Amino acid sequence: MTGVIIFIHVLACILLIAIILMQSGRGGGLTEAFSSAESLFGAHTSAFMVKATSTIAIIFFLTCISLAVISANKDRSLMASKKAAEVEKKKVTADKQQTDKQDTTKTTGGAGQNQQRSPKRQ
Repeated sequence: MTGVIIFIHVLACILLIAIILMQSGRGGGLTEAFSSAESLFGAHTSAFMVKATSTIAIIFFLTCISLAVISANKDRSLMASKKAAEVEKKKVTADKQQTDKQDTTKTTGGAGQNQQRSPKRQ
């Protein structure tokens, strides 16, 4: 779902940029450079460009708002799950080490804890 909305959003961005650049303004715009926009759209080029710009701008804003709502409704980010998995893994490892240590203490009767090492000979 998100991928489709992102695709429509990118398409709307590209079309909006192209249509705005094709419109003639005070400086003439790219319409003079291409001069094919008027022959492509006929005599009502200006009215078509205004309608197309407003339609694509509405699509652009709708996709912006929908992507914002979708991302706000997600309770986690991609990195949060990875970090949580690492913390859980460390916790499991620490619990296992604690359990192993307790098992070792029970089997040796606690004698292994108080033994002193003999000095090394040279």
